[in-house]
Amino acid sequence: MLDQIKGLHHVTAMAKDARQNNHFFTHTLGLRRVKKTVNFDAPDVYHLYYADEVGSPGSVMTYFPFPNIGQGHPGVGEVGTTVFSVPEGTLDFWEQRLTDEGVTGLAREEAFGQKRLRFSGPDGDGLALVEDRADTRAPWHKGGVPADEAIRGFHSVSLRLRDGGATEELLRFMGYEEIDRSGNIRRLAIKNGNGADVVDIETLPGARFAAPGAGSVHHVAFAVENRERQLEVRKALMDTGYQVTPVIDRDYFWAIYFRTPGGVLFEVSTNEPGFDRDEDTAHLGEALKLPLQHQHLRPFLERHLQPLGD
Repeated sequence: MLDQIKGLHHVTAMAKDARQNNHFFTHTLGLRRVKKTVNFDAPDVYHLYYADEVGSPGSVMTYFPFPNIGQGHPGVGEVGTTVFSVPEGTLDFWEQRLTDEGVTGLAREEAFGQKRLRFSGPDGDGLALVEDRADTRAPWHKGGVPADEAIRGFHSVSLRLRDGGATEELLRFMGYEEIDRSGNIRRLAIKNGNGADVVDIETLPGARFAAPGAGSVHHVAFAVENRERQLEVRKALMDTGYQVTPVIDRDYFWAIYFRTPGGVLFEVSTNEPGFDRDEDTAHLGEALKLPLQHQHLRPFLERHLQPLGD
């Protein structure tokens, strides 16, 4: 069993409209946009990062807003719900705030002894807030949500799978342990992780497969401290039979990718070098930052990319 992985690093999803996406995460949810850059493989498309003040691993929600993308359709083989952590006793505040903002799909529930509020993102994204009294992470408090109610980071992701057995075995190999179960959901967690420690596996044997599109999660990334730990994980996964990409420089972290038995794309990302490598912490996410290979496209991209309405 590996011990290098410390929880979630980021979750990357797809959207249709960049301005709407930016408004939802920075205004409605009160997160900080910590990076405004572009997709490495499609530089005419933004890659937007939303997180806490510094973009701490375990707090970073990222989006590719493809203007012409079709609507995603939920199903198995994907991340079903991305769950954020909020302080105990704040769901009334959040339900009122989301209602006032016109957010749809609101539903109160309780799972594994914790109160939750489900809701939909602008593209039908499966999102939820959970009250977690044990979460002591500092929030971003300059996004219009008071610090006492603000999002702390991720709590968990839920994987929807036809058969969860092989993916559960993989997660156990990655250092996760089962801590609870309820109905068709098994809860696994990393001990002494980074706060974004939980993965739920929801088994739905007869469900249709997901059709990716706007509102769908593209991949979920797990955090390791540095490149040395990442190479250890890569070797262990390859020795177990997984097809893992070479290490890829993503400017703010190094990444490796592999497909899970249930169809979900996993990434393992380093905590280094961080989002302040090319911007002062006080000004994260303000300027358009481009990967080196796309710097020559700046004049075109500054004309082409949709203004975010900051």
